[in-house]
Amino acid sequence: MASDFFYPNMGGVEEHIFNLSQCLLARGHNVIVITHSYGDRKGIRYMTNGLKVYYVPIKVFYNQVVLPTMICNIPLLRYILLREQIDIVHGHSAFSTLAHETMNVAQLLGLRSVFTDHSLFGFADLSAVVTNKFLEISLANCNHCVCVSHTGKENTVLRAKVHQDKVSVIPNAVDTAYFTPNPCRRPNDDETINIVVVSRLVYRKGVDLLAGILPKLKHLPHVHFIIGGDGPKRALLEEIRERNNMQDRVVMLGALEHAKVRDVLVQGHIFLNTSLTEAYCMAIVEAAACGLQVVSTKVGGIPEVLPASLIILTEPTVDSVYRGLREAIRREMEKKQITSARYANGSIDALAPTPSETSYAGLCAFERNQIVANLYNWNNVTERTEKVYRTALREAPATLESMMKNVLKSGVWPFVLVIALCHLILRFLDWFVPRKHIDLCHSENPFLSPDCKRHQRRSSDDNAALITAVRRKREKFS
Repeated sequence: MASDFFYPNMGGVEEHIFNLSQCLLARGHNVIVITHSYGDRKGIRYMTNGLKVYYVPIKVFYNQVVLPTMICNIPLLRYILLREQIDIVHGHSAFSTLAHETMNVAQLLGLRSVFTDHSLFGFADLSAVVTNKFLEISLANCNHCVCVSHTGKENTVLRAKVHQDKVSVIPNAVDTAYFTPNPCRRPNDDETINIVVVSRLVYRKGVDLLAGILPKLKHLPHVHFIIGGDGPKRALLEEIRERNNMQDRVVMLGALEHAKVRDVLVQGHIFLNTSLTEAYCMAIVEAAACGLQVVSTKVGGIPEVLPASLIILTEPTVDSVYRGLREAIRREMEKKQITSARYANGSIDALAPTPSETSYAGLCAFERNQIVANLYNWNNVTERTEKVYRTALREAPATLESMMKNVLKSGVWPFVLVIALCHLILRFLDWFVPRKHIDLCHSENPFLSPDCKRHQRRSSDDNAALITAVRRKREKFS
């Protein structure tokens, strides 16, 4: 796994890499993570189940991304890939320079590469045009791409000009055993409604919409907001809160560690997402798993994520989001009244909901959790990712000629010189630091359970047989 974004930085990409790596380890694969150093965190570190992480000493250039040099990090990346006996490099995030550089080195070494795109991009502004062209160059020699939604697939195919047959859709997943409801943490009165917002407070997350909604709900004293997250737009929300005298009803928690997100979610009845663009949105899945009614803007891949019984979709406007929130508040108030009436009746039989009471999707928190558990789980995601890996392994290793031809199709012919220079550097390193002088790491992971070790030996044998078959087929073709 290669990406600029990993622990101790927290986010959707980081969580995806960690959880996918853990599941691959449990299924018997050898997995390492390559990322840049974070402060004093340099060198090799081991995480849960012996997940080895290389924090390579590369300076951060901008927004937790290293400087895109393409050639300066070749010796170090080559050494790691050969030492760990890597078969596949899986890059994550279009923003990650380190992911693209590692994939490029892997392709020149004859390894396979897979790329997962976690975001959506536009086509009009200058930054999007430049980013899309660089992504097209980088993915020209990629064996396979993965997107987290069908909307994301369409976006990647159009902007990176990747053939649709080389792009698979594999959604994110959530650990529903951890993100479980706890209704006892909610207010125990019959009126208070807590609306939870957990997001980075930036423009892309629609914080301006949230700022326009707060004044509209100040006349509802029983509605409270719990806002977790930090960013440049936090000052705007604090200003709106002060201007409307809502200090006692709008709680600003600031930045949250991911381990504390569940403790915040279970305090709410409704989860509000106001994103302006989103490929998948992990936050709404986690909120639904915790039993919250989700209200979200209908943008990007969000309509694909949850069924209608778990989410209220709105247009990305203040009035539309406000109407969606009022509908969610009405449902929660009706649910509270029904629950109070049942307990007041004192009959055990009266605790079972009638069909008319559930007709408005008034699912209980644990029913919501079970629906999410059936839709998204990491075992299913891992199995589908393994199929992508096997597809990539069946392809013959890329040659220098084919790589140059693929790059020429993008129209940026100077990058052919970059590929040629990278190839020459690798040939020099093969002479200066021969492969036989590189100490190979043991494939046996001492942290794994006996069952996982048996899976590991079986997976290693299967992968070796598959690679040998591909090599023989290529020699026969030649």
